[in-house]
Amino acid sequence: MAFAERVVAQALLVVMAALLQLSHATVYKVGDSAAWTIIGNIDYKQWAASKTFQVGDIILFEYNAQFHNVMRVTHQMYRACNASAPLATYTTGNDSINITTKGHHFFFCGIPGHCQAGQKVDINVLRTPETAPTPAPSGPSPPSVLSVGVPAPSPSDAISSKASKGSFSKLGLAMTVFAVLLSGFH
Repeated sequence: MAFAERVVAQALLVVMAALLQLSHATVYKVGDSAAWTIIGNIDYKQWAASKTFQVGDIILFEYNAQFHNVMRVTHQMYRACNASAPLATYTTGNDSINITTKGHHFFFCGIPGHCQAGQKVDINVLRTPETAPTPAPSGPSPPSVLSVGVPAPSPSDAISSKASKGSFSKLGLAMTVFAVLLSGFH
């Protein structure tokens, strides 16, 4: 029974580490306090360039739904401000889009003239050190140890309170399940 207990404990540690990794997501409000608009000549290219987006982050578009929308488009459509066949259209005025892949994610407002006026953004998710392949060591490898790091502070203009609350609830749930399962073995 000790072997089964150890296997379950190791599996739960892996699950908890995975949940902790997922909890590092940051919520970015497009345009920060100006939000998603054509008023004020917001430079969304500069806004996006000042961020470090990662897979799992949430891009939040807040806008007046009477005057704007959000369209997810291809690179060619983005460059031409072509709204004829978007990949997705969002119209609530409070749209949260979860970034699930690395690479470029192109968005613009599909209201005529808005994209041409600069209401478009390229969210570029670069390969991060966590997702980059690591070179094989040339010498003997040390024994592997499961380590859980502390996340770096979120950018000051990112909305992290929602993500943090979700992180703690996931971690708390995982720890509770772990404790309950371990207590069942004694």
